[in-house]
Amino acid sequence: MTTSFSYEIHVPEFARLRESGEKYTLLDVREPSELQMAKLPGSVNIPMGEISMRANGELDPEAHIVVMCHHGVRSMNVTAFLRQQGFEKAQSLAGGIDRFAREVDPSVGTY
Repeated sequence: MTTSFSYEIHVPEFARLRESGEKYTLLDVREPSELQMAKLPGSVNIPMGEISMRANGELDPEAHIVVMCHHGVRSMNVTAFLRQQGFEKAQSLAGGIDRFAREVDPSVGTY
């Protein structure tokens, strides 16, 4: 049975995924300057503008990939691109790191 992954993962579901110990890749597509303001441990940073050049060499197309940005717009664009490239388990974090910080872990900080 194949599990179909929706294009978005919502913050409560993502929080459960983080706690479950299940394997996934957290892909942060924000710019390096944004990482200085708020960051989740264990994330892989490939800025949105570099995805087309780096995705196939640095990401596993079979992996569950959660794509994160500030509010969820860039991550949705990157998720759509990755899906077109055959990354069928890519999902955008709805609301981005901002919503995660507001709803789950305020220590992450907002900007």
